Amino acid sequence: MNYTLLRNATAVLAIGGQRFLIDPILDPKAARPPVANSPNQHPNPLVELPIGLEELVANVDALIVTHLHKDYFDDTAAVVMNHDLPLFGQPEDREWLQAAGFRAIQPVDPEATIGDIALTRTVGQHGTGEIGRQMAPVSGFAFGAPNESRVYQAGDTVWCSEVEDSIRTHQPEVIVLNAAGARFLDGDPIVMTAEDIAEVHRAAPDALLIIVHLEAINHCLESRSHYRHRLPELGVNMHQVRVPEDGEQVIW
Repeated sequence: MNYTLLRNATAVLAIGGQRFLIDPILDPKAARPPVANSPNQHPNPLVELPIGLEELVANVDALIVTHLHKDYFDDTAAVVMNHDLPLFGQPEDREWLQAAGFRAIQPVDPEATIGDIALTRTVGQHGTGEIGRQMAPVSGFAFGAPNESRVYQAGDTVWCSEVEDSIRTHQPEVIVLNAAGARFLDGDPIVMTAEDIAEVHRAAPDALLIIVHLEAINHCLESRSHYRHRLPELGVNMHQVRVPEDGEQVIW
């Protein structure tokens, strides 16, 4: 398994002979307004991609879209990606993706395959209370392939019983977690905090945790440095954690 973080939750996962582009936000830096009702009002994305669009688009075999929020699938991605690539997502998003011109949409409900790879869609909670209900639906994905590490891309979720169940069911060896404690002016975080990640570590102490969704969107308030310092304080074995920089590869 080779995981290359590009920016935010956008990444390329190479597994089972396929290269999946996950949650592509491909806009130039500062192309979009900030997420509203957040204490940081800088335009998005906050940073540039570490790779050129032409190179990126030419070197992927399939797309994974966990949900359609603009910090996961933006207008540039909708235009520049090959519309004939297999696109795996949640059933609720099929109509929108069809209208955007994609022709090989494969809703994962709850399973799908591509080559020797089995995909299973998982669920989570994109926040708590009324905010969590308004942010739904969102999905994660579990990847299984012969002679490869089992990978669980949790998607936009806080620690919850659904994540715990997914870990128990899929027994992942690698877990990708969207962090940064993203939040609005009111309400609790809508993705993982360090405390949530510590719970994931307790549930899967032998899994490698890849912490992403950092320093790229305005309502993501917690930095890479925060996680590198806070997680050990919470008892997390940092030998089992990677907090990659944009463009960095993780091989497992």
